[in-house]
Amino acid sequence: MANPKLEVLTPHNSQLIFIDHQPQMAFGVQSMDRQTMKNNTVGLAKAAKIFNIPTTITTVETQGFSGYTYPELLDVFPGKPILERTSMNSWDDQKVRDALAKNGKKKVVVAGLWTEVCNTTFALCAMLEGDYEIYMVADASGGTTKEAHDYAMQRMVQAGVVPMTWQQVLLEWQRDWAHKDTYEAVTTLVKEHSGAYGMGVDYAYTMVHKAPQRTTGTHETLAPVAAK
Repeated sequence: MANPKLEVLTPHNSQLIFIDHQPQMAFGVQSMDRQTMKNNTVGLAKAAKIFNIPTTITTVETQGFSGYTYPELLDVFPGKPILERTSMNSWDDQKVRDALAKNGKKKVVVAGLWTEVCNTTFALCAMLEGDYEIYMVADASGGTTKEAHDYAMQRMVQAGVVPMTWQQVLLEWQRDWAHKDTYEAVTTLVKEHSGAYGMGVDYAYTMVHKAPQRTTGTHETLAPVAAK
């Protein structure tokens, strides 16, 4: 039997779940820079929107402890219901199970907080009881220490979880630059969220291809004047 994990992610075989991307959960993250993590999370969400990936957003103890999901993440999916839970393990909530089943994709891309708790327990249970394949987006997830994140990732990988980065997911969904229906949206997303890669795309567009700068207004450049 062929190994299904040898299949690359496509817009047709995968779904996405965001777990507990909430302020109080983010406050506890020490495994990576939190602003970078937020940037990566929103970038992943925008990637899912480009490719029409079925997406679930679930939260825990919003009013009692964790606060509301990042507004930048919610704004990518206007009107989408938020699946609130009490359990740290999303698999324990029937709404989450039903949402995953309704999406009908066995490859589940996961980004969440914290890696060592909510991500790990969900991943193990979803594989064991739901027969899902889990693709864990390490740089859109965070743990309370680097060790907590790293060892949780190792535990999940040993159990069969596939580790990924958000940009890897994006480019796997795109796969071929000949796919012009998503080309412009993907390159725009890269410019906004992909750091040095995005800067390079901006440079190539403006300096090599002589495209206009990616600004919303005009800015006059004053010529050098040597001081007297």
